[in-house]
Amino acid sequence: MSRPSEPSFAARARALVHTGRVGALATHSRQRPGYPFGSVTPYAADEGGRPVFLISGLALHTKNLEADPRASLLVTPSDPVDDPLAAPRVTVLGEAHRLAPSEAGADRARYLAQHPSAAMWVDFADFAFWRLEVTGAYFVGGFGAMDWVTRDAYVEVTP
Repeated sequence: MSRPSEPSFAARARALVHTGRVGALATHSRQRPGYPFGSVTPYAADEGGRPVFLISGLALHTKNLEADPRASLLVTPSDPVDDPLAAPRVTVLGEAHRLAPSEAGADRARYLAQHPSAAMWVDFADFAFWRLEVTGAYFVGGFGAMDWVTRDAYVEVTP
């Protein structure tokens, strides 16, 4: 009798991003050149697994993205775990781009479904939707289970 195969790291990475709601967004600091700048950031993943953020133009991470769009998002399980180093996690890398209001319709609906309290500020003039265009990911499934995931493997897999 054969055992069912384990899902690929790409599938596990996509599933974690798909079920997540909040991640640690890392951008390149403008005020402290050469240093990363991390922010806790709610997101909603689109149908291609790309994280979409609703962020204010006043926020430091937004100013950082305007100067350098390269960023990463660390996603961990939303449920508390006894040993966080044994839990799965993924760092999704890419370039973040502001969405024009005309192209944000489906992302807006998806984001508000996951973050209903954002309805209070979604239409403020300084807020905009941004999408992280994934260039790759690094998945850690626990001790001894880790590897890079290519952009193509990440985008093509169904979570």
